[in-house]
Amino acid sequence: SIPIAKQLASIKALGKGSDLEKAFATLALVYNNSADPEGKLSKAEAKSLLHTQFWGFIQGQENKPKYQEIISALDEESEDKIDFEDFMILLVSLTLMSDLLQEIKNVKTTK
Repeated sequence: SIPIAKQLASIKALGKGSDLEKAFATLALVYNNSADPEGKLSKAEAKSLLHTQFWGFIQGQENKPKYQEIISALDEESEDKIDFEDFMILLVSLTLMSDLLQEIKNVKTTK
């Protein structure tokens, strides 16, 4: 498997890309590296990807009802697959409820 940084470097359009563009490209590459040939993840794979690649955002969220709802949806009908759009909705939902987001908002942006 080719490292994400090397995959990013191979995308010429990102050579002068913004931090946000590179962040989204990284997200797409991480997803695509785990997805099947049809571009989808099983719910079990999606859950695993969240726990391995998004732990900082979901850590400490286990007792929140919305988190439990999201994770239980991944446990139900695990043979169903989700596409990139659904995965993005999961990421945004988990990000919005995370304690890490508040910490990020508190980071000083000026000297």
